[in-house]
Amino acid sequence: MKVRFELELPEELQGLFESEEAAARAVKEALVLDLLNRGEISQGKAAELLGLDRRGLLDLMSKHGLPVLSQTPEELRRDVKALRQALKG
Repeated sequence: MKVRFELELPEELQGLFESEEAAARAVKEALVLDLLNRGEISQGKAAELLGLDRRGLLDLMSKHGLPVLSQTPEELRRDVKALRQALKG
């Protein structure tokens, strides 16, 4: 399902974009990154929706100050410990 909507931008904001397409792209990126940040969609889905590969999505996330890892430090430590144990055995 595709949904289309119309967005009115004040003139002072219109001048910040090279074209209507650039403004539409910025709005789509903002929406997808917000959904990603809230945990509503995965990084894979976000990349797919934005037509990016994984590296491109990570670059975009970094540009917008979003964490690339959604794990807490404790979860990350637990995963590293499990991986080390798996590699030993």
